[in-house]
Order: sequence, then C-alpha cells, then structure tokens
Amino acid sequence: MARRPGLTARLLMAQLLVVLAGLATLSVVAFTVGPPLLRGHLRSAVGAVTPHLSRHLEDAFLAAGGISLGIGIAAFLAAAVVAAVLLTRRLSRPIHDLADAADRVTAGDYTARLGPTRLGPEFETLTSAFNTMADALENTERTRRRLLGDVAHELRTPLATIEAYLEGLADGVRTLDAHTLDVLGAQTTRLHRLVEDISLVSRAEEHRLTLVRAVIPAARLADAAADAVRPGFQTKGVDLRVMVTPGTPAVDADRDRLVQVLVNLLTNALRHTPAGGTVTVAAEPARAGVVIRVADTGEGIAAEHLPHIFERFYRADTGRDREHGGSGIGLAVARALVHAHGGTVSASSEGPGRGAVFRISLPAASARPDLQGSNVGP
Repeated sequence: MARRPGLTARLLMAQLLVVLAGLATLSVVAFTVGPPLLRGHLRSAVGAVTPHLSRHLEDAFLAAGGISLGIGIAAFLAAAVVAAVLLTRRLSRPIHDLADAADRVTAGDYTARLGPTRLGPEFETLTSAFNTMADALENTERTRRRLLGDVAHELRTPLATIEAYLEGLADGVRTLDAHTLDVLGAQTTRLHRLVEDISLVSRAEEHRLTLVRAVIPAARLADAAADAVRPGFQTKGVDLRVMVTPGTPAVDADRDRLVQVLVNLLTNALRHTPAGGTVTVAAEPARAGVVIRVADTGEGIAAEHLPHIFERFYRADTGRDREHGGSGIGLAVARALVHAHGGTVSASSEGPGRGAVFRISLPAASARPDLQGSNVGP
C-alpha cells in the first residue's frame, strides 16, 4: 500500500495550487489586456507609431512582464515552502502530543493530559475534550479498582465465617446445631443480598431495570416503608415518625422499588441513630412533584463525606458500618432506583452529631387518571 503524503507535502501542494492558479490568472490578464493598453498609451503620448516600433515595444513589455512574473513566482514559491514547513511544525507538535497521550491512555496510563496549544479555539476545544475524556476514564478506572477491592473485602468476611464453621464441622469442633445453621444462613443471605444489590445498581444505571409502575399516593409509600422497619426501631428504642402533608400528590412509580429505597434510607438512619433518638419520614408537595424526606437525630455526616456517600461501598465510618452489618451499597441502590424513576436524591447534614436529612424528589403523577380509578397502586 502506497504511503500517503504527510502534512508538509499536503500544505505545500495546496499552496502550489494557489500559486499556479494565481500565475495563470495573472498571465492571462497581463498578456491579454497589457498590449492593447500599451498601444493606447503610446498613441496618446506620441501620436502615430510605426508598426516596427509598436511590435518592438510590445515584445519588450511582454519580456519584462514575463521576467517579473518569473521572479515573483520564484519568491512566492520559496516563501510558500518556508511557510509550509513552519506551519507544519507548529501544527504537528500538538498533533503528535495528542497521539502520544492517546497511546498512553490506551496503555492504561490515565494520567496523560494535554497542555494549552495556543493555536486557536479549534485546537483548544480538541485539547479540552481529550482532557475531559481522560478525567472520566481516570475516575472510572479509580472507581473500578476501588470497587474490586471493596467487593473482595465484602466477600471475604462472610466467606471466612462460612469457611471457619465448615472447618469446625469437619474437625468435630462444632456441631450442626441451630446456632451453626443460623450463622451459615445469615452469612449466605448476606452474600446473596450483596450480589443482588450490585446487580440491581448495574441494571438501573444501564437502564435495564424493569419497573412495574402504578399511581401510588406518597402516604402509602411512607407507611409501607415504616411498617417494614418498625420492629427494628422498637428493638433499638428509636422513635419512628411518619408525617405526610395534606395535598401531597401521588407518584407514578414501582411501589416495591420505592419502598425498597425508603427502607434502605430508614435502615441507614437507624444504624446511625442512638437509642432515644428520632427518625422521621415525611412527604410533602413540591413544584411539579413530591419530596420525601428521611431525617434523623443521629451521628450526622461530615462535610467531606457528603459528596461521596451515594458511591458504591463508600463509608464515612468503615469500622462502625461493618460492625452494624452495613454493606456500603444501600445508598447506591437508593440513588440508582430513584434515578430510574426520573427523580433525584441528595443528603445534607449540619455536621457530626447533628443528624442528617436525605431528600428524594420525584415527579408527580399529574398526567395519570384520577386516583379513584382501578390503576391506583396498593
């Protein structure tokens, strides 16, 4: 396969085409229009001119014009070559830098970045786009590595427990009694829940999650979630309250999925609220939608942790969360499910020891039939 010409050759050929086009145009104009103009000026200046003198003057004019054009073309060609070489060097440097940076990214070095080119907005846009892409890839790779490490850690604990009990059974140190079965069952359930949660987050983020939608009053969602977690609150001695503002509209949603979101948030609030504290789930109308808040009077969240708490396996207090059985993915599940419903979820806190508020915003089901119809969810 023949090698294609490089940038220098292409620029030079482009300038040569311009030179040749200019030369042809100038030659036609000069040698066609010039002689008649010369004869007209001679008649005006000296009157009648002999044919011999007129032909001699025209030949001299054409010769002088040809020599001048030749010198001008040669100078222009030299300038074109120099300009093409300089311009190529100027343009090729950022192009080579881009190629080198792309090769580094391909090889797995996501720290590669491009500096400013000062070659105009087009190159600056290209540089900015590449750096933005590299930032996204670096963040994705960092998340992937952390995710692999966190998954390995989360799997290691229950697997180690199961392995220890199985070894004890094999060695005769333990017996297969109700306690052993409970421990093995609990660890197996923990593994199953972890796998299901990871799968759920992935399917929701990839828009592969099937939602069974119905028009559901927000009060029913809050009551269903509160009923599901109330025994745990009573056992720990934490007060659980449900508050729904009159006139709060219904939502078009998958009831089970949104109850799962609220259960995750309430369970998280219970985990971080000491005995004697209060957790409130409240629903109220908002502009073109519904807001459901889960507020607690517990440990609170430091400002540096707030931007990350919805990330998979992120923990503000690793040891305490693991001690209470948290897998670190419940909030990621909540965010993924809320986003799948076209809503948003956020967290706020005034600081450690001052509680936290999780706020879910969902669009109202204003376009659906009246709630008294048969399509109203349970």
